[in-house]
Amino acid sequence: MKNRGSAIIILFSAKSAANPFKLRKDHDTIRVKDLKTSVNFYKNILGLEQIDNGGLGDHIKWFQLDNKVQLHLVESDARIEKHKGFHSAFNTANLSEFMDLLRTNNIPFENGKGEKDTFTNRPDGIRQIYFQDPDGYWIEVNDNKV
Repeated sequence: MKNRGSAIIILFSAKSAANPFKLRKDHDTIRVKDLKTSVNFYKNILGLEQIDNGGLGDHIKWFQLDNKVQLHLVESDARIEKHKGFHSAFNTANLSEFMDLLRTNNIPFENGKGEKDTFTNRPDGIRQIYFQDPDGYWIEVNDNKV
């Protein structure tokens, strides 16, 4: 069984360089303590479009970004360990204006080193900031023009 699993990994690794399956990001799901608060944050602060959740019930809300990638919020009491190394990343052409929006809404942000109210300049010239949503999940927003 161990050899079979290794063979699958090797086969997939060889093919993954060319992405023969055309894999693309579909969605991320996070568990939130207070769905109403989180919906407000993602809808009214980040400006994500709320979309139909496919009939999954009132404890699940879906959002969609401009590139059709989705974020699913699931109300739950589960405790999740959160740290900056595990984060969602978004990009915008208006990072300075976005930082002003965070300041206006009293949402603290920091650079990669944890210095408050400033950004990081990555070696590739991209500016980035980090902040937390109402449940403590870390979010990066950068000005990558990809």
